[in-house]
Formats: sequence, C-alpha cells, structure tokens
Amino acid sequence: MRRVFVPLLSLLLLAAFPVSARSATLKPYKDDLFAYPALLSGKPGDRYLVVDYQEMRDINGRDQIPERRVKGAYVSTGVRKVQKDLALKTEAGTIRHFAVGRTDDASLIVLYLHGQGGSRRQGVDDFTFGGNFNRIKNLMAQNGGLYLSPDFSDFGDKGATEIAALIGHYRARSPGARIFVACGSMGGALCWKLAAGKGEGAEVDGLLLLGSLWDDSFLSSPAFQRRVPVFFGQGSRDPVFPVEKQEAFFRAILAKSKNYPARFVRFETGTHGTPIRMTDWRETLNWMLSEAR
Repeated sequence: MRRVFVPLLSLLLLAAFPVSARSATLKPYKDDLFAYPALLSGKPGDRYLVVDYQEMRDINGRDQIPERRVKGAYVSTGVRKVQKDLALKTEAGTIRHFAVGRTDDASLIVLYLHGQGGSRRQGVDDFTFGGNFNRIKNLMAQNGGLYLSPDFSDFGDKGATEIAALIGHYRARSPGARIFVACGSMGGALCWKLAAGKGEGAEVDGLLLLGSLWDDSFLSSPAFQRRVPVFFGQGSRDPVFPVEKQEAFFRAILAKSKNYPARFVRFETGTHGTPIRMTDWRETLNWMLSEAR
C-alpha cells in the first residue's frame, strides 16, 4: 500500500495547486521573509538596484546554523512530496535531474544550473542558501509550474547539449510554458551557450545570472535578437567574477539596445554566493513573465 500511497498523494497535491498556463504573475509565498532588505540605490521596479546586504543579519540572523541550515520559518518541506529524482534518456545521454511540481502541462518551467563543484542536489537543498531553493520549489508547485535541477557533464558544448535536450523534453510535455534558466556561478557559461544556440536552447524565455560571468557574444545571439529578459544578481565583493565587469556588460547590453529588458541587482558587501541566497525569485520571475514574448 505504501508504494501506491505516495504517488496518489502527490497527484492530489498537484491537483490542488492552481493551474493557469497563462498566469501573468506568481502568487505570494513568504514574501515578507524573502523580499529585499533596504535599498541603497534605486526603487522597486528600477532596472538597477543596490541592495543593502549585511552578513550578520542575512546569514547569522537568518540561519540556525550559519550557511548550513536556515531557520524553520523560511522553509516548507511538504513540497518534497512532489519532488522526484529522475533519469531521462536522451540522444545526448542520460540526464539525472530533480523535478519539482508538474512534469506535464506546467504553467512555467524554471531550471537551476549549478556552478563548479555542485550537483543537481544543490538546487533542491531546502536549508542552505537561506532557504531560497525551498522558496523556488514552493513557488513552482503552488503555481502549477515545474522546477528542474539537473546534473550535466561540463560547462561546455556537451553540457549545453544535455541541458537543451532536457529543455526540449519538458517543453514538449508543457508546450505553453515559459522557460527560465537560472545559472549560478560558472553555470553561467551554459546560460550563454543556450542563448547562442539553435533549437530548444534558443527558445529560452529568460536568463538569470547569479554571481556569474559575462559573454560579449550574447549581443549578437538569437536570444538577444528575441529580446529575452536577463537578470543579473551580483555581490559587490565577489572574488571570482568582479562586479565591475558584470556591471560593464550590463551597460553594454543597454548601450546596444536602450530599452532591452535587463535588470541588475547589486548586493552591497555581498560575496560570490550572495545572489543565490538573496535574489527574490518571485519578483524577478514576475518581471520576466511580464517581459517575455
């Protein structure tokens, strides 16, 4: 009986979640806890913001065990009932990935691509990064969406081919879904390869670069021509990818296309992992949904 009960419970939970493939916005989920702290520059809705980040408040005050386990108020682990660890066989190879939410007829699809040394497990860890991965899981489940956190072979062409195959598989099962790809750190190399590619990759509807790198070839890519929204989240003290270079790339996008749908959030005093912890998933995705064509 137990082997039957869990899938049935998952189906009942999914049926209870609102399904609107054309929904303009994601409904709130713990917004008071995950909203940006005070703004040092700009106002909500601006394309460039400087957010007040304080380690003592945003890590030590938020986590039960700093950087290892967030306080319970920030997470809802019931979403694990609609989380699956899957192996998809494709022409590009077998792609191990976690899927959270609707694997068919999803309202939207969000992928998280990890950085160097990570794995598919990072993107579904409920308690690290201040509970922000738990939030995106719950946002997708409660809005009839699908969240994917895959493994991939590398940050080059093979990895990009694997991610494109994964996107193609789930696009076919949810043809009306917008697809947004979030890339942490070195995972950004895959974001830019998807933007430059053809087929499934070229049809991505939004890119989120979280403490990541830049790529000038984006300015001549199919995604740029389609005006795919791009979000940058960067710590001002990132020792891996300097904020000044990412800001210069952001300005280069606007210099080429003044009204291009791009946003930049600078977390003042934040370091390399800060954007993964602090980016407001709901605010960012709602903006992308409003801009995506």
